[in-house]
Amino acid sequence: MGDARAPLVLASASPRRLDLLAQAGIRPDRVAPADIDETPAKHETPRVLAERLALSKAAHVHAPGQFTLGGDTVVALGRRMLPKAGDGDEVRDCLALLSGRAHQVLTGLAVIAPDGRKSVRVVLSRVVFKRLTDDEIEHYVASGDGVGKAGGYAIQGEAAAFIKQINGSYTGIVGLPLYEAVSMLEGLGWRR
Repeated sequence: MGDARAPLVLASASPRRLDLLAQAGIRPDRVAPADIDETPAKHETPRVLAERLALSKAAHVHAPGQFTLGGDTVVALGRRMLPKAGDGDEVRDCLALLSGRAHQVLTGLAVIAPDGRKSVRVVLSRVVFKRLTDDEIEHYVASGDGVGKAGGYAIQGEAAAFIKQINGSYTGIVGLPLYEAVSMLEGLGWRR
């Protein structure tokens, strides 16, 4: 069993992941964003990318004696990965691709225990967007809500009105599937 007093470190700069953990009553002892290259490797699938980035982030900040939780979210249309939108133009492009279609949101999770044991998982959710009008896309672009988000949208914001259906983990789509994250932490000996 792990040491119940071992600190928990979140290897993420995402305020959404921190908020989700807080919803589950979990407050990491430290937040240590991992500065890694997130460029997909040639021929890398969305699932493999999400898993690799989550583990790389956790490993980058892990130190013996702590629990480290890393995560990364990838939005994909088939094998095509959508970017983390850097500006309004990328948000517009992503929404145009997602309009009226189903896509996958894959969130990779990695937990490293104080003794170095690892648990890695990818949680896949399917999201169906309604057909968007040009006005809806332009209004959303103007809101700025999609900048910095995988696939150019945040399901917990205004884009919630675009979602016809989800199959999978709502918190995974936001960026951290809580059920799986807590299960993985507890499975490696972490205690509240």
